[in-house]
Amino acid sequence: MRQRVGCHAVLETAGFALDRKKSTRRAMKFRRGAEIIIVTHEGRGWFDPLGDGKGDIFSLVSHLDGVGFSEALERVTALVGFQPSQPTWRKSAKADATSGTVAERWRSRRMVAPGSGAWRYLRKERLLPAAIVRKAIGYGVLREGPYGSMWAAHSDSAGAVSGWEERGSGWRGFATGGAKVLFRLGSAPAPRLCVTEAAIDAMSLAAVEGMRERTLYLSTGGGWSPATEAALRALAIQPEVQLVAATDANPQGEAYAQRLRSLAEELGCTWLRLRPPADDWNYVLKLRQSGKAG
Repeated sequence: MRQRVGCHAVLETAGFALDRKKSTRRAMKFRRGAEIIIVTHEGRGWFDPLGDGKGDIFSLVSHLDGVGFSEALERVTALVGFQPSQPTWRKSAKADATSGTVAERWRSRRMVAPGSGAWRYLRKERLLPAAIVRKAIGYGVLREGPYGSMWAAHSDSAGAVSGWEERGSGWRGFATGGAKVLFRLGSAPAPRLCVTEAAIDAMSLAAVEGMRERTLYLSTGGGWSPATEAALRALAIQPEVQLVAATDANPQGEAYAQRLRSLAEELGCTWLRLRPPADDWNYVLKLRQSGKAG
């Protein structure tokens, strides 16, 4: 039964809609009001990014409807033959980027330069100022991805690249075989740690603030792995640190902010919620740039 019915079928019939902008082929985000479910493993698995729920299709039905396994089995059986809407995915922007180790693949990519595909994407589509893009290039955290996309490095506490966020026109993903730890823009150690959910937002906030001194702009890449938490702990354990939750202005962003608050309270550092006045910091930056243009 697990092979015949996917989790996306359950969600579609339950009134959830696919958030194409925030989805990838391997992690499809479905929304129903404030509720969010991420479907993984080609439709066979799921998890709730705002809570602890996760599992297979039967646990998903139980989670949504509050029923036991027998009732869940009946409801899944009733969906055999149902054809959910299928998203159309663009060709992966990593066609030539899946061989070799993570470190080798990162080193094989060209640096971002004025006029390159990634430069145009960051400057024209994301409206990031040239000064911020140059700062990121200087810190060695940007590379040219395939088809004009951008790679933004995640690294561990020793500075080793563990993976990268991939963004381009109509494309978003994370390095195949890579691990989400932290994207870092700025010099460490720093007493002010601004944590966002995407490297684009970290750079956008840096632009909005004018790249404040003694500030490290960070991105979790939308994840919260043990490695991410360990890296945040290593940064926040320094004396007189302020942990700034600059996550998105939506339920998922608020959930991340509360995790950061709990971490700050545990470590004894100060905590601040820096909520973007729009959905995320890149949107805030675009609104400001549009206002200047007007």
